[in-house]
Amino acid sequence: MNVDERGAELLEDQEQLATSRLKYSFNFELQRREFCKLLGGGLMVFLSARDLVSQESGRRFNGGQGAPPAIAAWLHIAEDGSITVYTGKVEMGQNIRTSLTQQVSEELRIPPASIHLIMGDTALVPYDMGTFGSRTTPTMGPQLRRVSAAARENLIDLAAQRWQVDRSNLLAKDGKVQDPQSRKSVTYGELTKGQELVKLVADAPVLESPAEWKIAGASASKVDGRAFVTGEHKYTSDVVRPGMLYGKVMRPAQFKATLKSLDDGEAQKLPGITVVHDGNFVGVTASDSAGATKALQALRAEWSAPQQTSEATLFQDLKNAGTSATGESAETIFQSGSMEQGLAAADHRLSETYSVAYIAHIPLEPRAAVAEWNDSRLTVWTGTQRPFGVREELSEAFRIPLEDVHVIVPDTGSAYGGKHTADAAVEAARLAKAAGKPVKVVWTREEEFTWAYFRPAGVIEVKSGVRRDGTITAWQCDNYNAGAAAIRTPYNIANQRITFHPAEAPLRQGSYRGLAGPANHFAREVHMDELAHTVGMESLEFRLKNVTDLRLRAVLQAAAEKFGWSREKSSPSRGFGIAGGTEKGSYVATCVEVAIGKHNDVHVVRVAEAFECGAIVNPAGLQNQIVGSIIMGLGGALFEAIHFDNGRILNPRLSSYRVPRFSDMPQVDVEMLDRKDLPPAGAGETPIMTLAPAIANAIFAATGKRLRALPMVPQGLPR
Repeated sequence: MNVDERGAELLEDQEQLATSRLKYSFNFELQRREFCKLLGGGLMVFLSARDLVSQESGRRFNGGQGAPPAIAAWLHIAEDGSITVYTGKVEMGQNIRTSLTQQVSEELRIPPASIHLIMGDTALVPYDMGTFGSRTTPTMGPQLRRVSAAARENLIDLAAQRWQVDRSNLLAKDGKVQDPQSRKSVTYGELTKGQELVKLVADAPVLESPAEWKIAGASASKVDGRAFVTGEHKYTSDVVRPGMLYGKVMRPAQFKATLKSLDDGEAQKLPGITVVHDGNFVGVTASDSAGATKALQALRAEWSAPQQTSEATLFQDLKNAGTSATGESAETIFQSGSMEQGLAAADHRLSETYSVAYIAHIPLEPRAAVAEWNDSRLTVWTGTQRPFGVREELSEAFRIPLEDVHVIVPDTGSAYGGKHTADAAVEAARLAKAAGKPVKVVWTREEEFTWAYFRPAGVIEVKSGVRRDGTITAWQCDNYNAGAAAIRTPYNIANQRITFHPAEAPLRQGSYRGLAGPANHFAREVHMDELAHTVGMESLEFRLKNVTDLRLRAVLQAAAEKFGWSREKSSPSRGFGIAGGTEKGSYVATCVEVAIGKHNDVHVVRVAEAFECGAIVNPAGLQNQIVGSIIMGLGGALFEAIHFDNGRILNPRLSSYRVPRFSDMPQVDVEMLDRKDLPPAGAGETPIMTLAPAIANAIFAATGKRLRALPMVPQGLPR
């Protein structure tokens, strides 16, 4: 939330509501009364949340079998007609606040400006597993639409009762309930004024079809957009609390290090410094960030660390670890037919190995947290994708009840899957507990590079068979460590065996935009190009021959048309590549043009991408997501890689870790297929999937060099 005048007032309300501990109470009547009292009456829409939450999170809400359904508040209509919506999702740059607002606006028939979302505050919002997996649009969107439609129908009921008319003759429009026959109208606020009204959603109300959308489905300006571009918008790193101190944490030079000794004498001499030492944890607090840095530099520590692996043997280590894993560890994701029969039926057989390096998330805002203790109760402001997950980590770390931990998530300066954990939150809370005052911890860029987790590195082996006519007869994929997301092929292949082999990894690893989707698409779509080349077929024709999924065919054809696929032929200085795929319920295809320079440098000149995610909620927002994914994907495709040796990261700064620059930007053309006959799917991840293989295929078309490792050209084309 914003820590400005409006945000400060909202913060007071949030803290009052947190004190009442309503979210996990099963006493619906108490919860109803407390919420309505604190929010000044009006209409409050509640939801029996267990089924909806378990659908999203994969587990039952607050208890096991037979637990009573939790009652969670989702929407409040105040006497002045303003709408407050509660969601556990968070805003981290994907502009989900705008598209969710549009959907509430659509069902409530009220201008978006009248709606305010409270997001990611564990004391106020219903339980949510987290903002990841492109799940906000397909799960939270319908959820809030359902709640809003229930509120709309309740308001129509109230107006019918007031006027003693048949409700079927009334309509909701522009924040009012109107009677076209008598020309009477009443605002939502007038209907709720002075009353404590509750709507418990039981039966699913009728929702507007995407084909009938008037507000959703159209481009909308970013909510609070002016504050973002003027710098008024506040993030965790902008949060200031009364009496707040600044904290820094000592880091060893290597991973897995153990603290042998600590000399804090010089640091203790500095004025206003608190040194916190607990096992391997060493931190300091000061009245300002510079003072904390000075105190940290004054500490003298001796660490010991075991010998660790290096980047030079990474891929062989992962392959060995995955191969030596027990049969129970290796997971067969999909199997059909017989690989032996499929290979026997092939005229050509191909076996190749692909690899992907560790890469970092590079969020605009490094990890940050502000922690404040009030007796035994803890409040933390932090940028995270999992507010309730961070709440649980804090509860476990300090051995305090969940209800004594309050996590507030201000808008977060990007995450890309990299902010699932409570690292900075736990550090700030430890320092705040020792200092007896609120403490802010903001990681440096070097800390973010070194101590956050990375996208997993991996080895992917593909073995296949194909007939002369281009029919694929066999497909075997073995993925070591990269992950199982999007590992299955969307192409029609009778004989398949798809296996994921987990491995003990040398570096800390976790979620990244699209999880393993970009890695698996890279291996699959480059291999598809290799098969096409083997049988002498054109790349697009080969793909279309082996796929009947109409949605995948549609994006492949749309991208080709947008790009002008058949107009030009590749040459030694210019190449064209294509790739397609599907993940998270959406479909993508990318065409790429690359230019090969005199010094073997590669420049991506042009990208055309077709994307389909069902019905589009906010076209402008979606286009931004797609273009952003393409820009981000350039780095992982061409030059991004974490280098390490013996437990040390060797390139922990932007000066030594190459990210896309303005000079790397190609011309980007986006074709969005709006399928109003399908429910909306998420768009935060899938658009990044097919860029790298399309680039690899374009490089091959120009040079005849088949690049099977990401990044492909960190120092230019191999000679």
